[in-house]
Amino acid sequence: MSESPLAPGSRVAIAGASGLIGSALARSLTSDGHEVIRLVRRAPRGSDEARWDPESRRVDTARLEGCAAVVNLAGAGVASRYWTKEYKERIRRSRVAGTTTLADAVASLDSPPRVFVNGSAIGFYGDTGTRAVDESAPPGDGFLSSVCVEWEGATAAAAEAGVRTVFVRTGLVVAREGGAWAKLFPLFKAGLGGRLGSGEQYWSFVSLHDEVAAIRHLIDAEALSGPFNVTAPEPLTNREITEAMGRVLHRPTVLATPAPLLRLALGEMSGDILGSQRVLPTRLLESGFTFAFPTIEDTLRAATR
Repeated sequence: MSESPLAPGSRVAIAGASGLIGSALARSLTSDGHEVIRLVRRAPRGSDEARWDPESRRVDTARLEGCAAVVNLAGAGVASRYWTKEYKERIRRSRVAGTTTLADAVASLDSPPRVFVNGSAIGFYGDTGTRAVDESAPPGDGFLSSVCVEWEGATAAAAEAGVRTVFVRTGLVVAREGGAWAKLFPLFKAGLGGRLGSGEQYWSFVSLHDEVAAIRHLIDAEALSGPFNVTAPEPLTNREITEAMGRVLHRPTVLATPAPLLRLALGEMSGDILGSQRVLPTRLLESGFTFAFPTIEDTLRAATR
């Protein structure tokens, strides 16, 4: 796959630049000499920020003019709160309204970006059990799947305007700074870690380093569009990942959290933990991307050093 890396000093706008992936992407781009414009909901505090209000569908389009890429990683945290009816609507609205706002803005520009990269998630596929799926699979059932379908569909205006549009279907990002592993690492280091439920459910993980590298690869590769699974090549069961955590952290992993207790404590969100998603990054590998940390041991060591 031919690539045309961003020219030195290129401008990239990022929505969600304060999140785990967005902040790491911004650091990577700025360290290579690019200019990052962070979209913020408050009054901008510097030349590297631009105002947007996804709820009212407003964005400072003048700051998007001439950007080489626009990346949307914004959205309410899926695991941040108990899933009440109101919070589920916030999860959906934050993704769909934000994406619609940016897609409409991108489509209206006189000098549009060469690519619009929009966040998504492997939740698109629902619970796949032991069945391996890649980007050719249809959407699954359930709340997160329906959110992902709407989320990706909200990019339509940008694609119809001829802007190359990419969906990044991200798996479980392994990092100390945020996401699920920010909660798991302290438990395992304290010797309190263990499998969740039966432990037979597949977890499709990816290192933070590879997540950022994949996004940059998708920005640079001019012929790539549509969905890309960003997950390590070999998804493992929760039991296998638990054992790897024990080996890497040199801690026992004999404890287990029964599925009924998880359902009681987490409600509907427990389905995201107990569900199985065996997702393969077929299109990403076919495009020539190489994972720096393809195994769970590599990934865990990269996150803990």
